Amino acid sequence: MKELLRAAKEKLATKEINPVDAELLLAHAAHVTRMDLHSKAIEFTSQIREDFQGFINERLEGRPTQYIIGEAAFRYLDLEVGEGVLIPRPETELLVDEVLHNLNKYEETVSIIDLGAGSGAIGIALQTETSGKKKVAVIAIEKSKEALPWLHKNIAKYDLPIRVIEEDVSTALQGIKCDIVVANPPYIPNAQALPEDVTKEPSVALLGGPDGMDVPRIFIAAASRLLKPGGLLAIEHHEVQGDAMRESLNEDFSNIRLHNDLNERPRFTTAVRK
Repeated sequence: MKELLRAAKEKLATKEINPVDAELLLAHAAHVTRMDLHSKAIEFTSQIREDFQGFINERLEGRPTQYIIGEAAFRYLDLEVGEGVLIPRPETELLVDEVLHNLNKYEETVSIIDLGAGSGAIGIALQTETSGKKKVAVIAIEKSKEALPWLHKNIAKYDLPIRVIEEDVSTALQGIKCDIVVANPPYIPNAQALPEDVTKEPSVALLGGPDGMDVPRIFIAAASRLLKPGGLLAIEHHEVQGDAMRESLNEDFSNIRLHNDLNERPRFTTAVRK
């Protein structure tokens, strides 16, 4: 195994790919967990070796590891992902933390709407991590025909009572009000250069317009319409968009706060509906 991994990691290093990917891909080829590679006696058959080399080649060609193995880790979840849906990132986990810290402000069932839900990462995390603590009712809004199957798979995987609305965020749930809106909208400026593996993800889930703010502004307008007075918005954005987010939120929101990600970069903003 050590020789297999060493050779694979050397290949991945030529493309500056994280060596951990080699372990994830070998575990996938062997149908075991990454931890099993180091704790169990595994016979690496010729089929496993062949599959592993195929996975390494796919990774070298730019396909994301999460698409190859069919899942992505997010907080305590293993979400099913593939072509057509955005891969959830660790940076978004802190947004979930912030929302969880705010739940005690509500006395009864907390209604949460996840705008542009994608794989369902945020909404599913909030639903599963409040089980037995605070009752929440989550609605996920997603219009992408490519992303929707992954959203439904992940909700079914964890057997959750999350309602899915297949509609654009700007028109969904007319007349409905909620306590919390969460969102990770497309916010990357259209002209920004992206790593090769990121270009394999759906551009509709990444690019937010010339300055990256066109789509976030649509999401903010939807949140303004959907939130009750005093309701909370938590929205992810580009590290350089903090001031633009504040400007877009000023009219309808107060208590606007910018939060940093794991690398101390501005990554999401929370605000309270006036």
